[in-house]
Amino acid sequence: MSVPKLFQPIELRSVTARNRICVAPMCQYSAVDGLGDDWHIQQLGAKAMGGAGIVMAEATHVSAVGRITAGCLGAYNPAHQHLLGRLAKIISYGGAVPAIQIGHAGRKASSQRPWEGGKPVTLEAGGWEPVAPSAIPAVDGATVPHALSVSEIQGIVDQFAASVRMARLAGFKLVEIHAAHGYLLHEFLSPLSNTRNDQYGGDLKGRSRALMEIVEAARAEWPDELPMWVRLSCTDWTPGGHTIADNIEIAKMLKATGKVDLIDCSSGGVSPKQVIPSIHPGYHVPFAEAIRREAGIATGAVGMITAAEQAAEIVANDRADIVLVGRALLADPAWPLHAAKKLGAPMPLVNQFLRASVTGA
Repeated sequence: MSVPKLFQPIELRSVTARNRICVAPMCQYSAVDGLGDDWHIQQLGAKAMGGAGIVMAEATHVSAVGRITAGCLGAYNPAHQHLLGRLAKIISYGGAVPAIQIGHAGRKASSQRPWEGGKPVTLEAGGWEPVAPSAIPAVDGATVPHALSVSEIQGIVDQFAASVRMARLAGFKLVEIHAAHGYLLHEFLSPLSNTRNDQYGGDLKGRSRALMEIVEAARAEWPDELPMWVRLSCTDWTPGGHTIADNIEIAKMLKATGKVDLIDCSSGGVSPKQVIPSIHPGYHVPFAEAIRREAGIATGAVGMITAAEQAAEIVANDRADIVLVGRALLADPAWPLHAAKKLGAPMPLVNQFLRASVTGA
């Protein structure tokens, strides 16, 4: 019986993942001053030992100002380096490729943790001033963000490069630049949040400039033999916003650089007025399929992928090259092992867990 493509290895430059399941980056909101602890190590280690091919650490921010919440991870202080190294090591111990997402929250920074309500934290309540391409708040009642100058944008480009360097020194083997979900780089890309009339605004090329410069700077710190991904929101789900056609063009630009290996295809997040017609299992998959077909670059599919058969179908039919699983792996860190059993594939067990195969895991 042939092994389902989902459980066949995939080569990413010099890196080989044991299967095409990636643990999606999922914020834990449990750091202090950007520094995580044993919580982060335990939860990522469990997912690596649960059989995923790639385990991606949560959105890790390039500055204190760029954090979504006061509890978000950072890669901007030398004090963060040791924890990042421990995260990369525990993922590797579990047999997975250690990956990390690097981002900046932009105007969505200074928010409450989700279980606190997720609302903006004002300056008066102890928050901080967010920054953005334009002085347009993320939602009503939020602090109006500081509109970045050209020199300040260059400073953020440098911050991304420095955080990617920290990731490299920590031992991560895959880095993803976060340009989705209404955070800073998505804010530059979307005409709903970027009303600039300089070189970082205007047409799609101008709105894409910050992302392209960050990819260039990041790749200068990231070895040629290691893969780099970019996460995009493939539509804003809002009239006048970013569309899948725009993102196909951006994906083409990114492919042309030779620096980006895969587009992680998500959606939304930039506008509170967004209307998603139907949230259902795999609702982002058509975006991954379209970008893969039209831009000729590998893609990752996300969005309520919870069933083994569903994940296998996406990869088997070349609708995407990787599936990123989030919620299902929060509920069951051994989801890949159980998916392998269901699909009749060899279970990706670490040596220490081989005895589990006797019971069928």
